[in-house]
Amino acid sequence: MTKNLSKALGITTATSAVILCASLSSHAFAMAPFQASYQFSYNNKNLGSATRTLSQQGNNWTYKFAAKAGGIASATETSQFNFANNKITSQKFTRSSKILIHNNTMNINFNPSNKTISTQKDDQKRSFAWQAGVLDELNAELQVREDLKNGNTLQTRYFIADAKAVDERRFVKQGTENVKTSYGTFSTIKVVLLHDKPERNTIFWLAPKLDYLPVKVTHNDGKSSYGLLLTGYSGKTN
Repeated sequence: MTKNLSKALGITTATSAVILCASLSSHAFAMAPFQASYQFSYNNKNLGSATRTLSQQGNNWTYKFAAKAGGIASATETSQFNFANNKITSQKFTRSSKILIHNNTMNINFNPSNKTISTQKDDQKRSFAWQAGVLDELNAELQVREDLKNGNTLQTRYFIADAKAVDERRFVKQGTENVKTSYGTFSTIKVVLLHDKPERNTIFWLAPKLDYLPVKVTHNDGKSSYGLLLTGYSGKTN
């Protein structure tokens, strides 16, 4: 259970690209800082809380996800990146999680100058070829959101780096759905992240009214499931 709970606390997601003219993208559809809070659940039991925070300093952006499950477990993920012309350029990704006395860490450094991506998961270090447009597990969600905002179209493929390699992923729109939260009821776009294994699925409900923020996220992995449900938001609205 502790292994699955660690994955649950590290829940992240996904999003990238029809480019509008520069004046339009820098105005109504520009990426904007925000903070959101969530109820975290594991196997349909409310265990704790989580936050998503996007901050900006010039063209440098930081996206942070943090979750706690009582005094049992905690996890933090941070993505640093640049953003221009509706495209994210990854710089660095870090993850740390703690279950009781067990700690796990992962770091990814994107190095376009020497065309490599360097990773370290706990004590295991790797390096593999860099390629343009590669995202991390956290900022992929932001890229999907920007793609939906700027044309309502998702890319056919998203390339996401993990500790071992760059994997090709697909995000698929599955219509619209109303989602009720303690913060309000929202009309959402339902987006599914396709996994290699049929028993796994991750679903995001993105609310256009809240700048395509995920107001609900669920992940099923065989016998375990976990999710997030919005409890508060401060940021851009449409």
